[in-house]
Amino acid sequence: MLKTVLTAAISIVLLVATYRPTYAQGPQATFDGKSWWEDVKVFADDKLEGRETGSPGLHQAQEYIIDQLKSLGVKPAGTNGYYQPVKFVVREISEKDSSLSLVRDGKATPLTLGEEAYFNTRIKLAPEMEAPLVFVGYGLNIPEKNYNDLEGLDLKRKVVVIILGSPSTIPGALASHYQTAAERWKTLKAAGAVGVLALPNPAFMDIPWSRMSLNRAHPSMDLEGAEFNETEGEKLSATFNPANADLLFAGTGHSFDEIAALAKDRKPLPRFALPVAVRAKTKLVEHEIESANVVAKLEGSDPALRGQYVVLSAHIDHIGIGAPINGDSIYNGAMDNGSGSALLLDLARSFHKSPVPLKRSILLVWVTAEEKGLLGSKYFAAHPTVPPSSLAADINTDMFLPIVPLKILTVYGLNESSLGDDVRKTAESLGVRIQDDPEPVRNLFIRSDQYNFIRHGVPALAMKVGAEPGSPEQAIFKEWSTKRYHAPSDDVNQPVDLASAAKFEEIMRTLTITIANETARPAWKPDSFFRRYAQGN
Repeated sequence: MLKTVLTAAISIVLLVATYRPTYAQGPQATFDGKSWWEDVKVFADDKLEGRETGSPGLHQAQEYIIDQLKSLGVKPAGTNGYYQPVKFVVREISEKDSSLSLVRDGKATPLTLGEEAYFNTRIKLAPEMEAPLVFVGYGLNIPEKNYNDLEGLDLKRKVVVIILGSPSTIPGALASHYQTAAERWKTLKAAGAVGVLALPNPAFMDIPWSRMSLNRAHPSMDLEGAEFNETEGEKLSATFNPANADLLFAGTGHSFDEIAALAKDRKPLPRFALPVAVRAKTKLVEHEIESANVVAKLEGSDPALRGQYVVLSAHIDHIGIGAPINGDSIYNGAMDNGSGSALLLDLARSFHKSPVPLKRSILLVWVTAEEKGLLGSKYFAAHPTVPPSSLAADINTDMFLPIVPLKILTVYGLNESSLGDDVRKTAESLGVRIQDDPEPVRNLFIRSDQYNFIRHGVPALAMKVGAEPGSPEQAIFKEWSTKRYHAPSDDVNQPVDLASAAKFEEIMRTLTITIANETARPAWKPDSFFRRYAQGN
C-alpha cells in the first residue's frame, strides 16, 4: 500500500514539474480558449485523482498554480508565501454501525441507507436520538416578507421535514440566503427543533437520487474552531428520497405528489404534524487535516486606490475518488472547477502579456474545500490575508460551462450591487445579452464562494454561460448536469466550445479592468437585502 501511494505521489510531482502548456507568443489582449483548456487538462488529469481537499493531488494542483504565478512575477499574498493554511475536522459515518428508522404506533420500520435516506455528516450528528416529525413546508422564516412557515407549529424537541425550495413571492436571492444551513438552523433552533429531514424537490434536482446517494459515505468536513460552528444543537440531518416520501405522509390526508406539484410551481404548502417519529443511531469517525487557499496579487498603481482589492476567486478542489460509474472512480472536476481555476491563471497571464493601468489592486484567490460547503472561502472571508476593509468586490467563477456559444450571460447577484451595472455594460459592449438567475429555486446564488464574501459585506457576483429557458442550449445544460455534474465524466474527454470560453474570459478581463479603474468603490444597491452586511450600515 505504501509503495502504491509513493509511486502515485512521484507521478504527480513529475506531471506538474514537467508539464508546460504552449501559449501564443507576443502580446495578447484577447483570448482563444486554447491556453485555458491546456490548464484545465492539467487540473483534470487522472494523476491528480480528483483534487480532494487535503490530498496530494490538490496540493500538486496548487503547486502548479504557484509555479505559473512565479513565472509571471505575480506576487504572493497569503500568510505563508502564496498559501493561507486552513484546518478542518473530517467526519465520516460508519454505516454498518448506524441506522435510521421510522417509528409508527410504537413499531420501528428500518430505512435502507442509500435507497430511502442517508445521513448528512456536515453536522456533528448525535449518537442516538428519537423525535416526532412535523412537516413545515419549505421551512422558511423570512421577516422581510412577513413569511413564516413555522408560525403556529409546536416544534420543541421535534425533527422538521422540509421540501427544498421557496415560494414564488420571495425574491430568489433573498430566498436562497434563508436556505443556507446557517440561516435555516438559526430559525429552527429558535423554534425548538432538534433536526431536519430534507426532501429534494423532484422538479429541480440537479442529479438523480442514484447519484446523490452514491457517495453518501464520502467524508464531510467542517472548519476547525467554534467561530465556524453554525449548526450547534442540531442532532439529526438527513436527506430523504422523494420517491419514498409517502412513507412520511401516510395517514395525514396528504400525498407527496400533492406536495411536489405545489412545490414545483413554488406555491404555498400545507404544514402539519406527521403521525410518525424518526429514530437514529450514528457512529462518526473524526480526524483533522490541513489544506490551504492560494492567494496572489497584482498591485494597482493609484496611490489612493491601490490599497483596495478586486478579488477574483475560484475553487481549485473537487471531490476526489469515489464510487465508480461505468468503471471510472476518479471525479476529475474539469468544469467543476478546473474551468474557473484555469480562467484565473489565464487572466493573470493576460495581464502579464498585455499590461494595462490598474488603479485598484487585483487579488487572485484559489480557495479550497468549496465542495465541502464553501469552507475555504468562508475561512478567507472571515480571515482575509489583506485588511478586511480593503476588499472592494469579488467576482467568482465556478463551473461557467462553455459548452454552448456564449450569447447570453447568466449573472447571479445582478440586481444587488453596482457590479451588476458594470457587467451589463461590459457584456453588451461585447455583443452578449445579460439575464438574471432564470432558476432561483436551485439556489445557485448561495451555492458558490461569492456568498461568503457577501456575508462579510463585500459586493459580489458570479457568472455563467447562459441559455434561453426552453431552448436547445438549456437542454444541453440539463443533460450535462444529469450525466456529468459530480460524476467521473466531468473530464477532459467532454466537448467544449473554446470560442465561448474565450469570450467569457474577455468579459472577465474587461469587467475586472472596469471595476479596478472606476473612481467610485463598488456599492450595494439601496434596496438590496445584503446591504446590511456592509461595514458602516
